[in-house]
Amino acid sequence: MNAPMNPADVYAYLVRTRRDLWAALEQVPDDVLSRPMLDGERFHSIKDLVFHVAAVEDGWLHEDIRRLPPVLDTFPALAATTGGPEYAHFALRDLLDYWQAVEASTHGYLTTLNTEELTRVVTVHDAPDERYTVSGLFNHVMFHEMRHTAQICMLLRMQGVAPPSLDLLFYLPRM
Repeated sequence: MNAPMNPADVYAYLVRTRRDLWAALEQVPDDVLSRPMLDGERFHSIKDLVFHVAAVEDGWLHEDIRRLPPVLDTFPALAATTGGPEYAHFALRDLLDYWQAVEASTHGYLTTLNTEELTRVVTVHDAPDERYTVSGLFNHVMFHEMRHTAQICMLLRMQGVAPPSLDLLFYLPRM
């Protein structure tokens, strides 16, 4: 049996898949990325999902785990939004710049991860009755991204755009 992957390894995989996804998204016409395809309160378009994935990592990592202001605060136009279906009018580059800034901050935090930090219990900033380990929250963030990037790929495919293949198998070293 293989050893379980550590958070830094899983995050490195996510970073590699992001580069492929971002490169693919940058080739897609804006009307495809902005097109409302989902019914729901918060997400209608691919751009809504792009923002959401970055914002979830930002929120959990900064507001809950590290107790710092979110990176979002340094992006005034995005910070003025509600998190709802309102990102279609933003340039994809603005959304990706935010996501890259969140990623850079996460990379800095990854260097501090050790057993003590991973087992530290965190109280959710806006739900004081909810408590999780750093490891649990960080895993949540990473799996959350995997699910939504799969959703983005499905939405691309539904519009006739071939998405990148983001399966872990394609990123594993061959033996």
